[in-house]
Amino acid sequence: MGVEKEDVEKFLSGNPAFAKQYFAKKMSPGTISKLSGLPEKQIDFSQLQELSQNINMEKVVFKILKRLSALLHADRCSLYMYRQRNGIGELATRLFNVSTDSELDDCVVPPDSEIVYPLDMGIVGHVALTKKTVNVKDVRENQYFSTFVDELTEYGTRNILASPILNGKDMVAVIMALNKTTGPHFTAEDEDLFLKYMKIATLNLKIYHLSYLHSCETRKGQLLLWSANKVFEELTDIERQFHKALYTVRAYLNCDRYSVGLLDMTKEKEFFDIWPVLMGEQAPYSGPVTPDGRICNIMNAGDEEMFQFQTEPLDSSGWTIKNVLSLPIVNKKEEIVGVATFYNRKDGKPFDDQDEQLMEALTQFLGWSALNTDTYDKMNKLENRKDIAQDMVLYHVKCRDDEIQNILNTRDLFGVEPRECEEEELLGILKKDLPPLIKKFEIYEFRFSDFNCTEMELVRCGIQMYYEVGVVKKFQVPQEVLVRFMYSVSKGYRRITYHNWRHGFNVGQTMFTLLTTGMLKRYYTDLEVMAMITAGFLHDIDHRGTNNLYQVKSGNPLAKLHGSSILERHHLEFGKFLLSDESLNIYQNLHRRQVDHVIHLMDIAIIATDLALYFKKRTMFQKIVDLSHTYEDEKKWVDFMSLETTRKEIVMAMMMTACDLSAITKPWEVQSKVALSVAAEFWEQGDLERTVLEQNPIPMMDRAKAAELPKLQCGFIDFVCTFVYKEFSRFHPQIQPMLDGILNNRKEWNAKKEEYEAKLKAIEEEKAAKETAMASKGTANNTSAAGSGSGSKTCSVC
Repeated sequence: MGVEKEDVEKFLSGNPAFAKQYFAKKMSPGTISKLSGLPEKQIDFSQLQELSQNINMEKVVFKILKRLSALLHADRCSLYMYRQRNGIGELATRLFNVSTDSELDDCVVPPDSEIVYPLDMGIVGHVALTKKTVNVKDVRENQYFSTFVDELTEYGTRNILASPILNGKDMVAVIMALNKTTGPHFTAEDEDLFLKYMKIATLNLKIYHLSYLHSCETRKGQLLLWSANKVFEELTDIERQFHKALYTVRAYLNCDRYSVGLLDMTKEKEFFDIWPVLMGEQAPYSGPVTPDGRICNIMNAGDEEMFQFQTEPLDSSGWTIKNVLSLPIVNKKEEIVGVATFYNRKDGKPFDDQDEQLMEALTQFLGWSALNTDTYDKMNKLENRKDIAQDMVLYHVKCRDDEIQNILNTRDLFGVEPRECEEEELLGILKKDLPPLIKKFEIYEFRFSDFNCTEMELVRCGIQMYYEVGVVKKFQVPQEVLVRFMYSVSKGYRRITYHNWRHGFNVGQTMFTLLTTGMLKRYYTDLEVMAMITAGFLHDIDHRGTNNLYQVKSGNPLAKLHGSSILERHHLEFGKFLLSDESLNIYQNLHRRQVDHVIHLMDIAIIATDLALYFKKRTMFQKIVDLSHTYEDEKKWVDFMSLETTRKEIVMAMMMTACDLSAITKPWEVQSKVALSVAAEFWEQGDLERTVLEQNPIPMMDRAKAAELPKLQCGFIDFVCTFVYKEFSRFHPQIQPMLDGILNNRKEWNAKKEEYEAKLKAIEEEKAAKETAMASKGTANNTSAAGSGSGSKTCSVC
């Protein structure tokens, strides 16, 4: 039976005198001389002593190179350390120009003075690439020699003796001796002596290399775990999870105490933070590590070398460590993130394999829990990216200082920016330009049309509406903020066929007209009126020209973000986003309760423009209209409605629908053109469905069925629109013009539908007549052919 490593370790531990005698024998000068091949007089035992004392690598190798220079009669020696950058190997000077009379400080190359060789350059690079020793007797005859360093140092290289230092198959360094001083070149004896000394240098450099690799792996773990550590500082629930799980298992294992150690995760990830370590200017991480990640189950801990610190009880209760079960906490990526350790089963027995299995399952759970920190970190990054994207959007949407001069031309008038002017000065500018537009464009009329207005005039009219309802002065809306807000809203609408700023303004104007001309304002406070007009302007901001169903079918992120009323919720969020900027926030001087109320009303108003919700609120609105007719005293009805919050919200929601569909009530010459714009946008979506989604669009969005537009319009008026305006005209007779308008447009569309159907019928009749004529002609031809065929047949028989 063979001897196991554990048996040897146990024997040596139990026989320290023998171990000391054996070590002295094996490390004697004669033994070392035999192993290295060097004469005893050529062995510098101080080097071996320094190796055992873990003296730094540069000092040990410097002494080796200095001695080599003397023994080989070399002019100088150098050490090039191997490393990789960007996946490409290279050699960098660590000890340079070491001669017999050199000092260490003069030969150690600081990081900022390194000479770097790529592996495809020079003899030293060739040695590293081939991993073979070379003895170049004349560098001028060697194809790999490079004069780069000679030119840099003004030195003349004649001959070179160089050897690689390997750790297994891994390149560690190259040591080079230059210029034999007592001969034309290095001899075979010199090469043999050089290689024997390389064995001692290799031992030192291997130790250094292994230590360096260990430090690199440790640092790598710290860098990967840095962000998780930051999250742990905020997410205390992770620590509570750890404590709860460990406490439960502690009770099950019946152990005295437990501890959890998480690796230090405070290192930065950035490349410029690890450069000082890589360049040798900063010491690498030297904190606690778990080198193999195995379960550590120790019995009789007091006999172990690692527990020699335990010379007395660890606390006043007399508690000492007897048995230890320690396991690594590994995350889903199989990275060790910490160690969970349990001490002393209460029954005095060591932890067994069942304890190990249970604890292994627990640590796996703990490791997976650590993923929450990574998830939280990703969420933070996504949140930051969102903020950056919003900042970019706001930059392009927000009214600039030069744009506001189109309305508040303070530079021309006063030579200053609007923010530097008094409110009275700004009011004077607006009063001069805005009120005439209200009368000119008939903003108070239901028949309003934007055809003769520029987009800038619409912005001006929108600003004036707030003055008309008296909310600017009452709620101390800064006039510069109001102008910037309206200008930014107009820029927030995309330049698409129908759902653009003109449509947004029309909805806001209709809301304004319903409140004023329609006399619905009497049910609402001035604050609520302000919120409703604002909702009208914002209701379709950033519309994409496609409906909610298309967002779902195309997998648009909006559909994933909002479960229902997808676009409406996006318009609402975009509007809130604009209002969140202080320079655009027209609600900035309201107190908190007023702001909450305004935002609540905007939520209802904008979401209500989703026609899918319209059919749910029709009956409720109809009941309110019916209830209004039971009141003979109009003042009592107004007082009643003013206090009915829910009923007011239902009416407001129906008002938003009436505003959104108001184009159908405009005079025929306006409505017919708007209908074509709506249809054009629908057809564009139909084209996208056919090309992008590879689906056939519904008839309303099928460009091939454009001739059916009158029929579709009649259906839309009958089944969607008429109810709204019929009930509103019943609710408030002042809104009768909207009902009259839609009924007139219904007649016009019906006439076009009948005209189209008549043409279609005529075409079908003409087609049928042609088919009948062709059939009759075919029958006659068949009869004639049958007669002539009969005569011929008779002749044939005869």
